[in-house]
Amino acid sequence: MKNSVLRSLVLALAILAVGVGAAGAATYTVDAGALVNGYMNVFELDGTTWLWGSGWGVADLTAVWSGNDVTLGPNCINDPNEYWYIGGGGPGAPGNKVMEANLYAEVNDGSLADQDVTFQGFVLSNTFTSAHVAVAFVKDYAPDFSSFNAAIVPLPASGAFSVTLHTVNDPARHVQWGFQVKGVNVWVTDLAPYGTAVVGPASVVPAQSQTWGAIKSLYR
Repeated sequence: MKNSVLRSLVLALAILAVGVGAAGAATYTVDAGALVNGYMNVFELDGTTWLWGSGWGVADLTAVWSGNDVTLGPNCINDPNEYWYIGGGGPGAPGNKVMEANLYAEVNDGSLADQDVTFQGFVLSNTFTSAHVAVAFVKDYAPDFSSFNAAIVPLPASGAFSVTLHTVNDPARHVQWGFQVKGVNVWVTDLAPYGTAVVGPASVVPAQSQTWGAIKSLYR
């Protein structure tokens, strides 16, 4: 009798797994080969008055890779112009802009339309002060980038994070996942007190092993 119940439960879970797969789901983690895009938005010091945005190199965000671990640092501009620093750039000069650095992967071939897209990883350390906010996100942009849907989670001081967004059923849309650091720009010699975030890939037990472990635990 026990074996019959067990077989029925396994079959039911297998059918459920097929159903979940058919609904559409994709999971990504921190990967130096995928998170290769950079974009910077610049705001006035109020943090809400947008001035401009453009594509930036990953190193300029600032983001530094070591294998598949990335260190996200405060936004830094090596330009002494008063546009960037109050009174002109130099040691101790306060920033004159709020910068939003985005490090992300993007898929725009329609393969992620109408799916649950999850981005997950593990924060090794996050010592950012209140001057900067670091988050993980999944975004789903309109074909012309005029609007987007987003799911966003702040990075913890340490430990795992996961964020999921169900995308629109439109193959022309652009799906992105990655990190965003927003805060006042800092002169290069003044970076250390503002902290950093170091993030690596998720370490996850495969779903099949989790399911079989749950099944066995019911009959111990």
